[in-house]
Amino acid sequence: MNPAEAVITIDDIIPPSARSDLLTPAVVIARDRVRSNIAWIIDTLGGDPDRWRPHAKTTKIPSLYAMLAEAGVRAFKCATTREARCLLGALSEAGVDDVDLLAAYPWRGPALRSLETLAGTHPNARLSVIVEDVAVLDEVPAEVDVFVDVNPGMNRTGIPVADVDLIRGVAAAAGSRFRGVHYYDGHITAGAPAARAQRAFEAYDRLCPVLETLERDGRVIDEVITSGTPTFRAGVDYPRFRSRWRHRVSPGTVVLHDQRSAEEVPELALEPAAFVFTRVISHPAPGIVTTDAGSKSIAAEAGDPCAAVFGHPHLEALAPSEEHLPLRVHRGPPPPRDAELLLVPRHVCPTINLAESVVLVEGGRVVGVEPVAARARDLRCS
Repeated sequence: MNPAEAVITIDDIIPPSARSDLLTPAVVIARDRVRSNIAWIIDTLGGDPDRWRPHAKTTKIPSLYAMLAEAGVRAFKCATTREARCLLGALSEAGVDDVDLLAAYPWRGPALRSLETLAGTHPNARLSVIVEDVAVLDEVPAEVDVFVDVNPGMNRTGIPVADVDLIRGVAAAAGSRFRGVHYYDGHITAGAPAARAQRAFEAYDRLCPVLETLERDGRVIDEVITSGTPTFRAGVDYPRFRSRWRHRVSPGTVVLHDQRSAEEVPELALEPAAFVFTRVISHPAPGIVTTDAGSKSIAAEAGDPCAAVFGHPHLEALAPSEEHLPLRVHRGPPPPRDAELLLVPRHVCPTINLAESVVLVEGGRVVGVEPVAARARDLRCS
């Protein structure tokens, strides 16, 4: 369902009494919707949370990490040292020590040294990192395992899937620390579900002979990791993964959902769980109103419109500036100045990263305010 066409209203998410003294713009997270989304994903995985390695870049908030752990999730991905530190610390405080965390980013130098520190602080956690060249292996701490990063055609990181000799070389050089293959097919986004799945299957068909070659070389493949939000159902359904290797999919956006996912992957039965609460501050021209949620409050890198206006399909977000987001009114009277609206971000992950704290709501009431502990980046390894 398009979030802009939702039949519920802002009052169902955050009550008027809680909004009256809340400064805008503010990020609001509906915990009951988070739980619903997590449950739906695990149900789609056949009820097995161990088939999921969600990316921690989306949630960034300790209580949301704990909610995933409560649902049985133990394997995670992250991109930054701060995400790694916060996730391991939050779950340790929640009594969850058996975390399996992959740094799904080609860390170098001080980032790898920080991973060594985390391994010492959390000895019961299993830590891994992706690697695409032999030279960096000398920097990978002895306590940390290695996934070979293979490029399926996204051309962002990794060894091209056709370069089998280089993949074999990195796996061999990793020795006993070799754990498996990371194959992120995030470029497969367009098309109807069947067409998208077909493209994903073709990408997986190119990977399987590589995995078989590694096994003939004597490598034990403990895990194969694929699939963000657009292709995770294809990854789950791909028969050669299911029959031969331990396979995990790694969508992270699904925990909070967003407008881009609703448009690109409409078959997902998820609810938007993160909103930017905003107020109308100006009527600058006929048919246009302006809110106070600009690009410093809601991510704008994924294109226009940067948000959907929850429950108001007649309002269209135009291009934001730093502190302003104009809305075009397509029909009916414009919302008055001081009108309170909820925006569903087009891209939720960087929107969460922009917020210092979030308002947590559940069952139509505010249950707390929590810092976004894993936002931004560490400057030094520690």
